[in-house]
Amino acid sequence: MNQDASVIIRDTDASRAAHACVPVANVRLRRGHLADRMATNRRVSLPSQYDRLVDSGTIANFAIVAGREKGEHRGMVFVDSDAYKWMEAASWSLATVPDKGLKAQLEGVIALVAAAQAKDGYINTWYQSRDAERFTNLRDDHELYCAGHLIQAAIAHHRCTGETNLLDVAVKFADLLCDSFGPGKIEQVDGHAEIEMALIELSRETGESRYLDLAAYFLDLRGHGSIGGKDYHQDATPLRDQHQMVGHAVRAVYLNAAGADLVHERLDAEMRRAQFAMLADMLERKSYVTGGIGSRYEGEAFGLDYELPNNRAYAESCAGIGAIMWLWRLLMLEAKDDSFLADTIERILYNAVLPGVSLGGDEYFYQNPLRDEDGSHRRRGWFECACCPPNIARLLAQLPGYFTSVTSRRFGESDARHDQVWIHQYADAELTIPLLGGGVMQASMVTRYPWDGEINFEITDLQHAGDFTLELRVPDWAFNASATLNGDALPAAEAAPGQYLTIRRQWQVGDVVTMSIPMPVRRIVSHPRVSNNAGKVALMRGPLVYCIEETDNELGDVRDVVLQDDVLVTAAYRPGLLGDVVTLSSHALLESPAPAWNRALYRNLDLSGGDAAGMSEVQIHAVPYMVWANRGAGPMTVWLRRR
Repeated sequence: MNQDASVIIRDTDASRAAHACVPVANVRLRRGHLADRMATNRRVSLPSQYDRLVDSGTIANFAIVAGREKGEHRGMVFVDSDAYKWMEAASWSLATVPDKGLKAQLEGVIALVAAAQAKDGYINTWYQSRDAERFTNLRDDHELYCAGHLIQAAIAHHRCTGETNLLDVAVKFADLLCDSFGPGKIEQVDGHAEIEMALIELSRETGESRYLDLAAYFLDLRGHGSIGGKDYHQDATPLRDQHQMVGHAVRAVYLNAAGADLVHERLDAEMRRAQFAMLADMLERKSYVTGGIGSRYEGEAFGLDYELPNNRAYAESCAGIGAIMWLWRLLMLEAKDDSFLADTIERILYNAVLPGVSLGGDEYFYQNPLRDEDGSHRRRGWFECACCPPNIARLLAQLPGYFTSVTSRRFGESDARHDQVWIHQYADAELTIPLLGGGVMQASMVTRYPWDGEINFEITDLQHAGDFTLELRVPDWAFNASATLNGDALPAAEAAPGQYLTIRRQWQVGDVVTMSIPMPVRRIVSHPRVSNNAGKVALMRGPLVYCIEETDNELGDVRDVVLQDDVLVTAAYRPGLLGDVVTLSSHALLESPAPAWNRALYRNLDLSGGDAAGMSEVQIHAVPYMVWANRGAGPMTVWLRRR
């Protein structure tokens, strides 16, 4: 989201959520892979995407509607949303690094959007340019989806700049929606969920309850067939009654993000139960080892349970982003020591979102397959339906907001408040964390994570703060992790995998917590019902999934590589390679099909051993999946045959 990472700090008694988020600007990534990605996003992605929006006519569409240019509308019916996502990304970027050029571009687009807005608040350049009747094809034309992205861009702009010029546009449109939709008015939902979470966040931003009411109405109406009743549009089953993830993957996670938002604002036990039932269905039966979701090209949809093809994996970049948005909201609901949700966010970020953009920052994947048999799957500079590039840009721009949160609970007879500071993700960073009970904690996090598991967390300043609990995530794969406080070892049980390391004390400036997380290479196997991965293994180290590319391996066909279970796989840091990565190396076998298969697709089984394949020893080298396809084109695979 947008809001996900930037909910304003507030007293948790005012919300059903246990956590309050820390503003994006309060976490400054300094060095490392994520910092490099954010810098590339700011320096390359945002400027080049602006150029693409100009070249494609997306920006001009607003000028045409405003009467400032002549011409015909260009692009798809929902192309306005691409501009809005870019505006949101630019706003978050300005929160962390001031940029006069970017600010000028953003303000120029805002002026065009405001000029294109109709007197009653409506804005959609496709409909306005045709003088078409609005709200007549909500199922397919995404008018409310576009409105949602406008609202989210406006909230980001307001929070990051303090200015209201775009927020005024969004409020005017939202007021029109409140007047137009509801019982006895237009009783339909949009075919693509988005407006629901945008309205809830606008209610938070403005204090206007009717935006929350309209979002709740849309959530209640969805699933009752108002736009045809199909899974694809998330309209077949009321959200509170769902326990399976079905239909278009991006729409599903966007809708569930709104459902989680509603649980934040209103006591809704049924919605909460449905949320966690669908989460279990997605993660236990319908997601890739990368965290990618949506296995079918047809309908960009979830498949059946365990239907996870590798070479035809859709796993849209936007779906990974939407999953992070949803899981973050669920994470904020309760102050639990279980690290499962933060672990999953991390896995999706590194392995299902970051592959979606090149290291150069100007080419993108729409789909993210786990096997490329001929090297034909390459990133592109833009798409006719360009939802993914600006979506990736807005996630990277607000990434620091996903690192930490705060909670405040009552304890003891005095009923005083006690603050907890949660560190959910790791990178070399400086943090300024406002506590809900008052006061501010500043800290420095020094680490080479995800390449190295040593993390030093030092308190650098305390303002009216001291007695609070620090919660540091210990990933579920981090067996044998250890921790020290000012050099003194903490009990091993306190650094248990899948939990948060909990330290409560009267903190002093200069206190240092050091956590050491071993990062052995792990062999991953699939559930037996995932037929595509039967007899195969994937490699992970830390949070990263690895793959082998032809560029590093002269193997012939990557499908013929066989990794033996007992062979040693070693890790080595490779400065200068793909932006400085840790690679994996191992001896393996290369299976050459028997000559009898040369001209046959099917044969009788030869029990005498005549079908035995020839084996040769080879050396294989694997790179993180998140950086694949950044060099020469060639085959790639995540899953290797095992024996």
